Amino acid sequence: MLRLLQIEFIKLWNNRASKVLIISYFVLLTSIALIAAIKFDIGPVQFHLADQGIFNFPYIWHFNTFVTALFKLFLAIVIVSMMSNEYSNKTIKQNLIDGLSKREFIFSKVLTVISFALISTIFVFVVSMILGLVYSDYNEVSIIFSDMEFLPAFFFKLVGFFSFCLFLGILVKRSAFALGFLILWTILEQVVFGLLGWKVMSWEAAKAVKRFFPLESMSNLIKEPFTRLSAVQNIGQQIGENMKFDYHVYWYEFLIVMIWTAVFIYLSYALLKKRDL
Repeated sequence: MLRLLQIEFIKLWNNRASKVLIISYFVLLTSIALIAAIKFDIGPVQFHLADQGIFNFPYIWHFNTFVTALFKLFLAIVIVSMMSNEYSNKTIKQNLIDGLSKREFIFSKVLTVISFALISTIFVFVVSMILGLVYSDYNEVSIIFSDMEFLPAFFFKLVGFFSFCLFLGILVKRSAFALGFLILWTILEQVVFGLLGWKVMSWEAAKAVKRFFPLESMSNLIKEPFTRLSAVQNIGQQIGENMKFDYHVYWYEFLIVMIWTAVFIYLSYALLKKRDL
């Protein structure tokens, strides 16, 4: 297992573009701390973003995992490029000639995907913990370690998304086309949802079906956190809007993403096994 992972990271680190994207990704994860420095004045009103409670425990787990998940496209590019390089550089054929089975080859890619997701999750945990201890108004241990389900949700969201990208990289073989297919799939999910609600069933039923779409199910693991802010809640009350939403992560949402992850990994292996390399 370690040997396979070592082979993959050597390939990635020797590729300049992948190295730049990986470093940029983790720099961006760290840059979330810069949000604390945002200050501006609106007439007599002084606005400091850190004072709005975004770094309060336990809200910070929700906020940081949602925001940092937006940067996952950087590693998505690395993953699809990783597969396109295997084909263009013919390293995949060389690996198989050297004795690596197709099962081991896919397993090494899956290990890379899991490693990226795990390192990202640990990274977000450390950054969030530091920011929370510095800026949070609540430092009781029971509060600090509540709402921690957003971290495993973040991990499974990344694993699912990267597995999808891995499948696209194997399916299309060219990174640009694979990323284009990813964008097309995102649009397709919305189009199918619109058609279901418009022509086939009620909008409520269409929303229920939409939860099972691959990218939508991954997105649902971490709902938007902004309406939880007290400032947004106060504005909602003033204009008569009910801003109470369900932000919890449920076991069946994990299950849907895990099933899609398994499907994408299996399809990646089946496709590679079928192809004549």
